[in-house]
Amino acid sequence: MAATMMEHINNSNGLSRLKHTDSSTSESPSEEGNLTDDVVALVQKEIGPDLKSLKKVAGLLEKLTLENKQLEEQVLTVSSSVPLRVSSALSAAEESRVKLESLLEKERLLSNTLQQHLQGAQVWADSIGQVLGQLDTLERHMKYLQCLVRIEELSDSIQQFLMTNSMWDAVGAIDSMASLDMGLRESGCSHLQGFLRETLCFWHKILKDKLTSDFEEVLTQFHWPFISPPTQLLSPPANAQELNSQLELLVSQLLSLQTSDDLISEKKETPSRPGLSQTPLSLPIQIMLLPLSKRFRYHFTGNRQTNNLSKPEWYLTQVLIWMGNSSNFMDEKIQPILDRAGAKVNARVELCRGLLTLAQEKLVNDAPRLLYDDTLFCHLVDEVLQFEKELRTTHSYPRSYPGVLQILLEETVLQKWLSVERKMAVEKVDAMLSAEGAWSSQYKDITDMDELKAPDCAETFMTLLLVITERYRSLPCPRAQLSFLALQKELVDDFRIRLTQVMKEESRHPLSPRYCAILNAANYISTVLSDWGDNVFFLQLQQAAVAVGEEILGPLGATETGRLASLEGSLFEALLALLERLRGDMLGRLLDAVMRDVKEKAQPYCKDRWISLPSQCDQATMSLSSSACAMMLCLRDHLLQLQQLLCLPLFQMFWQGLAERLDCFIYEDLILYNHFNEGGAAQLQFDMTRNLFPLFGHYCKRPENFFKHIKEACIILTLKVGPALLLCDVLKQDEDEALNHQQPSPESALNELGVYKLAPSDVLILLNLRSAWLNQ
Repeated sequence: MAATMMEHINNSNGLSRLKHTDSSTSESPSEEGNLTDDVVALVQKEIGPDLKSLKKVAGLLEKLTLENKQLEEQVLTVSSSVPLRVSSALSAAEESRVKLESLLEKERLLSNTLQQHLQGAQVWADSIGQVLGQLDTLERHMKYLQCLVRIEELSDSIQQFLMTNSMWDAVGAIDSMASLDMGLRESGCSHLQGFLRETLCFWHKILKDKLTSDFEEVLTQFHWPFISPPTQLLSPPANAQELNSQLELLVSQLLSLQTSDDLISEKKETPSRPGLSQTPLSLPIQIMLLPLSKRFRYHFTGNRQTNNLSKPEWYLTQVLIWMGNSSNFMDEKIQPILDRAGAKVNARVELCRGLLTLAQEKLVNDAPRLLYDDTLFCHLVDEVLQFEKELRTTHSYPRSYPGVLQILLEETVLQKWLSVERKMAVEKVDAMLSAEGAWSSQYKDITDMDELKAPDCAETFMTLLLVITERYRSLPCPRAQLSFLALQKELVDDFRIRLTQVMKEESRHPLSPRYCAILNAANYISTVLSDWGDNVFFLQLQQAAVAVGEEILGPLGATETGRLASLEGSLFEALLALLERLRGDMLGRLLDAVMRDVKEKAQPYCKDRWISLPSQCDQATMSLSSSACAMMLCLRDHLLQLQQLLCLPLFQMFWQGLAERLDCFIYEDLILYNHFNEGGAAQLQFDMTRNLFPLFGHYCKRPENFFKHIKEACIILTLKVGPALLLCDVLKQDEDEALNHQQPSPESALNELGVYKLAPSDVLILLNLRSAWLNQ
């Protein structure tokens, strides 16, 4: 029975292997081993080691026999259906091959037919192409001739209109000819373009000359140009209405000639130098500028006495005068006509632009000739800056239009300007530092104006920097502005080095007025630079420095660039750090000098017999210790002296630093060095609270807060014996003990007494300095 079952199991597993290994006919030794293992596992699972379970063998045999039969049926079904599908696929493929050959044959026949047709049509195509080429040539010739005829027609029309004095019709014909000229720009007919342009120039000149003559005649009757300020007539001329009508007519006609005039100007245009306006002026304004231009060139070119290199203000002032004299006429007479004609032009601005061109041309010619004379060059720069300022403010010249400052931005001129600024600034610094009153303040007798107590040299130096800022503030180029900023930073650093040198000479006498003046100077410069860092102008330069500053200000680190971009830092941050270092060093020297004097005067006071002084009960009134008088007088004198010599911010830093050092000195060299009886502790507290602290009470409300060591030491030393003993016990116990006995911690006990600065160990030391402890 068991043998039969094993045989069925082997058959069943054999079919399973056939299904999963794509009908393989042989098994490897490893596969046979696996099969045996599977059979053993199946028997163990279904029957188990119990012999009583052998009755399950019959059921298992029937189950495996049924599975074997189902697998055989599936194999037979698959093996019978595969040949039918293969046969169907082969039939479909054969049918597709036949259709493909049929289609290829049809394609070959059509290709041959088409080739024969193309060969036959090529002859016709060649002949038609020749005809079309001839037609295209004839069409181009016709259009060429039509253009010539159109040009002749317009030319004849203009001649006829001029003969009949039909100026508007002539202007219209000129405008049509200009439109034709623009239409032929892309054409390759160079001869036709040249002929049209010559014809246009010919008639344009004739018509322009005629209108110009009439326009100048009308302007003369309006007393143009206004060389001197115009006077208000008592009554308008009798023909005022007729003059206004003629003026409007001529201006309108000249505006209609603008297109042709611009075309002709394009051909004559020559490359202009930087700073000169390149947009053409409107035609009426050009004509109005002619007499002014003649006068300008007459007076300020050639060998005339008015053409003086040392007097640029002559021609610059003259241009401003003409602008002012003509402004009312332009606003009241010309601007309304332009508005009615639809011209988007500001008459006054256009006239200023034309006059400005005269000044620009003159400056371009004169500036290179002054590069080797510092005095004349500085004068030229001053006059140009003043001219630009008046042009923008008094005459409201738009900032979108270039002025005369662009001429100063040419590389050679700009470098000369920077060089002269540096040279002049260094000379002025040398002069101001060597002046007799360089280290005294001009406002020393005026309390309200002398808060910073800046010496004359520092105030004059910052005024010099401010003047330089005002000179380059209006420059239209951020790169040039950053160049001047770099110069200012260089000058500030040079001045700081000079202050350091003078300070080292005076360091042997740090309490002298000159030493304090140097300290005030460093503080004043630092304060002004800090204010400049928040100024809108310098904030704008800061943003420009992020973009182009490395080329001018040197390489900026990633951190510094980020701080500048986010406005966290300032352009003067590095200089402020150096000035702060100088100020800190000088304050330190000053404090050292005062403390040396105070310590010397305090020696008798420190060595007093604090352990044997009479108690407070034995004295009628408490008074300052005689040994402390010298120290207190020394402190008072130094505080009063330095309050007069130092500015308020510096003096506050000084007295606070002095209080801190004095607190440590008295605590370490007097209190910790001596033992105190009850009278000595009371005397020390009286000296401190009634004499030392009030010396600093003039500068703050609670001076004792700056002497925490002394104040808290006096509290401990003046404790009654009972509280002192209790405090000593609390300070000596461990934290675990305090928790067990539910007593306050040492820190909380000290806080209740008002002691926050001293540690418990320090308080124990102070308690041991009491004479009452010496007897225990």
